[in-house]
Amino acid sequence: METNSFWCPFYTEDELSVELFALRVGKVEAGADLLVVINHALEAEGLQLEEGDVLALASKVVSYSQKRLAKLSDIKPSVKAKKLAKKYLLKSELAELVLREADHIYGGVDRAVLTLKDGMLVPNAGVDVKNAPEGFAVLWPAGLKEWISEFREKVKRRTGKRMGVLVVDSGLVPLRVGTSGLALACAGFKPTRDHRSEKDLFGRPIVMTRHNVADDLAGAAHLLMGESTEKTPVVLVKHAPVELDDDVYVGADMMMPMDECLFMGTFQRHRDHGRA
Repeated sequence: METNSFWCPFYTEDELSVELFALRVGKVEAGADLLVVINHALEAEGLQLEEGDVLALASKVVSYSQKRLAKLSDIKPSVKAKKLAKKYLLKSELAELVLREADHIYGGVDRAVLTLKDGMLVPNAGVDVKNAPEGFAVLWPAGLKEWISEFREKVKRRTGKRMGVLVVDSGLVPLRVGTSGLALACAGFKPTRDHRSEKDLFGRPIVMTRHNVADDLAGAAHLLMGESTEKTPVVLVKHAPVELDDDVYVGADMMMPMDECLFMGTFQRHRDHGRA
């Protein structure tokens, strides 16, 4: 019998630790109230939101709820966009949207431009035609810090529960094949855990390691959300190993200075000095 959700348990050595439920919500219409959509899916599965849960939402459903859809036939490409499109084999209308949405463009390869967007290195500034209506492109959500804060408060008022919210998109890791989950924003829990004041198994001080909890959760949720026709853009995470708080974090809040980043710092020094 077909079910509307996928259940995925993650185990520690001695007990069940984390449970993930991917909710099949169907196609989300532009301007939809996401909390209503999510509540219907939860009711269909007999699930309830509980204290400490984390709701992971695909960025595209947030964009749809905000009507962040661009009709390509309405886009007039600039001269700069046409040059960018020719260089990287993009549609000129798509290139124009990338120029408008990106904070900085570094370069690219065929069909993809490497951009800085909201403190994150991402392809095409988040502009995507996959899972968009014919002739449209989906843009990243706007004003995510305000949106995720308001959404979490709405959930809290509706349920009385203190919980976390996570907005997830597909990201890339240098030299790795394929996409993985990337946390665009989170609210209600700390996105990183700092281990630099701790010691390792052999008693040595840990000097660098910070654990990106938000991206790890985004990766687990992304595994169930999928990348094509799954129609499961919402994942309910229970018993997540997070530290709850009442703050909101967006990409820039989780960004390190470029000169401290292994990748960007290395390339920057190579560019400036021509040396390793």
